[in-house]
Amino acid sequence: MKCIHAIVCSVLFAASSLYGQVVLRPESFRHYVDEFRQQEKLVTGKQGSDSYHWMAANIPLFESSDKDFNELYYFRWYAFQKHVVRSEKYGYLITEWLPKPESPDGAYGVLPDATPFHLREARWLHTSQIAADYARYWLKPEADPWKYSVPLADALYQVTLATGVRDLVRENLPALMQYAEHWDATQRDSNGLYWSIDTRDAMEKSISGDGYRPTLNSYMVADARAIAALTDDADLRTKFIRKADLLRNLIHERLWNTKDQFYEVLSPAADSGIRKQKKFVDPGTQMQFSGVREQIGYIPWTYGIATPDQDIAWNQLFDAQGFEGKYGPTTAEKRSPRFRFASSDQCTWNGPMWPFATTQTLTALSELLETRGTSAISNREYYKLFARYVLAQHLTLPGGQSIPWIDEDRDADADDWIARRMLVEKNKQVGRGNYYNHSGFADPLITGLLGIRPESGDTLHIKPLLPEGTWQYFALDGLPYHGHQLTLVYDRTGAHYHKGHGFQVWIDGKIAAHREELGPLTVQLPGAKR
Repeated sequence: MKCIHAIVCSVLFAASSLYGQVVLRPESFRHYVDEFRQQEKLVTGKQGSDSYHWMAANIPLFESSDKDFNELYYFRWYAFQKHVVRSEKYGYLITEWLPKPESPDGAYGVLPDATPFHLREARWLHTSQIAADYARYWLKPEADPWKYSVPLADALYQVTLATGVRDLVRENLPALMQYAEHWDATQRDSNGLYWSIDTRDAMEKSISGDGYRPTLNSYMVADARAIAALTDDADLRTKFIRKADLLRNLIHERLWNTKDQFYEVLSPAADSGIRKQKKFVDPGTQMQFSGVREQIGYIPWTYGIATPDQDIAWNQLFDAQGFEGKYGPTTAEKRSPRFRFASSDQCTWNGPMWPFATTQTLTALSELLETRGTSAISNREYYKLFARYVLAQHLTLPGGQSIPWIDEDRDADADDWIARRMLVEKNKQVGRGNYYNHSGFADPLITGLLGIRPESGDTLHIKPLLPEGTWQYFALDGLPYHGHQLTLVYDRTGAHYHKGHGFQVWIDGKIAAHREELGPLTVQLPGAKR
């Protein structure tokens, strides 16, 4: 038995060395997978598949002195793996609901609304083909990427920033421009703004409703900038930079409500193309604000659209009458007379905590704090937001046991996954929300909390948002980046990892930068490996 154990350990050690891991080993998280499998059986009645080997071969390893963060990190990868499918026709795809039987189109019923989350998560996997295949799928004519509003060019750009390889976008640049031009032709009005049906933003039955929303308009700024950054054609670059600048100004001028100090939905103009849509719900006004603050008002910060004087909007995040919630922010402000209005539809964006929206807000806030900073909100509030996100992702079983879980939407202040409960009560589609792949976790942790800022060049800036003194130690080990393997190690005393105290960055198993306390570090990558 000792011999067999030694052989297994040597194989695992060899595998970990292959992925450049310095302080962590895959076998350290094996017990999580075993626990998740048993918990899955308690919830669904079926034993979960053993995803350990897939995870050991694919994910960067993580550990911290906060056991709740550790568990959720591995749980989200356990859940994510369930949605990675292999299609004979398209290669790797990533589903939103649990994989369905092979459909006639060979695409397993994939949907575009959460694609940016899927790609931002998948870019950190060792099997780079997963993100590449999935990105290419959405640029095929039959994929219908316009079914929901999505910043597709930016999502692909984010993949290239992590991999350092631009071929994925270069070969698909014409399709990305066609994608942008389709939005221009179908949902851009003569005033320069894009209109949206809230359902097509994947935000059904919102309080603000339909019109010129901060969602699609911000996404189109991001896409224009991404295309400009990725093209080698100077004229095209100028064209898309101008498009982004024009739209950014329009968002400032038209969607910022100076009375509420927030980006809000604006009802459409009289001649807007939205009025021809069957699903359009006419608010009875033209070019008027909805008068309700919603979490979508933070999306402009994700793409550097907002200005410093607009940072006042972040005061609403933890305001008791704003978005404050025990399990994370509400999707609409609590002071609204229509907050949590009665709805028989489980997919209602009238105030629950949606992991989809929380992921967007975490990304927006990290972008603000890591790029220019602000006096309106600090990294301590960012950590508070993330910790509540961790707390939210649990399900209480009938016997009282609380287990890691991710579903559609939950009450921000009560132990209630809303869509799940309503579907159970209706006795239909009960399993639809199981391990719902409609949000992100690993990417916000990697790029926000731990501060890795993917860049196009061989200089990497790392700016952790984890407040000093919050954790005693943490490590992110074997992270693929620009053809290298990165390791971040923070050990306040040096007693946990025995690699010295302070904050360190390792590249391909060699220390590259160090500082005594947790804080920003800049490293220069060795000659790129392609």
